[in-house]
Amino acid sequence: MTGPKVLVFGAAGQVGRELTSIAASRGYNLIGFTHDRADICDEAKVHLLVDQHQPIALINAAAYTAVDGAESEPDRAFHVNRDGPRILAMAAAAADIPVLHISTDYVFDGTKRAPYAEEDPACPLNVYGRSKAEGECAVHDISRKHVILRTSWVYSAFGHNFLLTMLKLGREKTELRIVDDQLGSPTAARDIADVLLKIVARSENPAFSKWGTYHYCGAEIVSWYGFARRIFAAAAAYGAPVPRLIPIASADYPTAAPRPAYSVLDTSKLRNAFGIEPRPLEDGIRDCLTNLLPGGVLTGERAAATGCQTGQS
Repeated sequence: MTGPKVLVFGAAGQVGRELTSIAASRGYNLIGFTHDRADICDEAKVHLLVDQHQPIALINAAAYTAVDGAESEPDRAFHVNRDGPRILAMAAAAADIPVLHISTDYVFDGTKRAPYAEEDPACPLNVYGRSKAEGECAVHDISRKHVILRTSWVYSAFGHNFLLTMLKLGREKTELRIVDDQLGSPTAARDIADVLLKIVARSENPAFSKWGTYHYCGAEIVSWYGFARRIFAAAAAYGAPVPRLIPIASADYPTAAPRPAYSVLDTSKLRNAFGIEPRPLEDGIRDCLTNLLPGGVLTGERAAATGCQTGQS
């Protein structure tokens, strides 16, 4: 593959896989590394890869994302989510290339009742959010040429995410109890990948100066219950089973890590800087279902292959 090289760490994750799938069509020679091939916390290896490949940009799609798990293993969460981005930012700064880093809506506490702007103070409720907030600070402080992209409620046709969990549980149960008092904006991993590559393209211009933190998420505000309803409404057209959905409060579904009650992100800064608009939720869900259910309902073998995990029930 010819074209400018872009290094992606976390290539096996949801966004990493989408980047791998679309990069060639955007004219980039994407070189992706999974954790097994390149641990972002291995400083020597990261610097060696940058020196070896001479990329025009680094994208960090690697993270410790087990929100509840982070409560019981905070050292691991901070190692991956703070120390790893610090190492990538150092390597990018040494090579004088941009680093694009994915962060999360969970850096906010959810007490605001209007979409969070980039300038709103981070005040995370849980270990995961704190580790991601410290990773942002590391990237910001070390690399002048950085873009931190906060996003939310990521889903795709593979990996571990709410959409896949719902489809799996919908095959197993006739009734699901889903939290209805946490509000956010589901975001398709492919859309995040698209945004990142658009920013890389703009950053190739030597006059580019729009470094900083941006928000990108899906266009609509829903609860987890509302998201589930939209998933099953779309999946029904493919013949997937539709369970009865019962809205419940967060207090009725206790988790190790507290979640923000409201984590909607204001995307106007990204729109003004790059002309990028959020996509409708139905479009992202439909794209996923087209990949998952091309010939009818999701089979047990296909469900296992996607790596579905049990979530709210």
